[in-house]
Amino acid sequence: MVKYCGYLVANEWLYQRGVEMGHPYPTTYDDSIDTIILASRDLRTETGVYTYTKLRRVKTLQGKRYWCIAFAASDSWQGLPTSAPPEEKYKPLKEALQRKGPPLWFQAP
Repeated sequence: MVKYCGYLVANEWLYQRGVEMGHPYPTTYDDSIDTIILASRDLRTETGVYTYTKLRRVKTLQGKRYWCIAFAASDSWQGLPTSAPPEEKYKPLKEALQRKGPPLWFQAP
């Protein structure tokens, strides 16, 4: 099973960012996916991490599912490095998400 190293982002957080960008709150599944992709792309572009991160679905040890802005993956076929990034790569995103520590590893669902 693939694991991703990154920061968790909840659907609701991404929906809110989409609304702040001027998009309506999603009412259908397709709308929600569009909003998630647009909000994630905006955040990743704004923080300068877009070119070396990917948005992936993960689950916590408790089984809760989140989106993950991933910097690395345990499987090189995912198109990401296989080791955690240095701080200068993740610091802008960490600050934008108001996180305290480095990105963590999470399992794909």
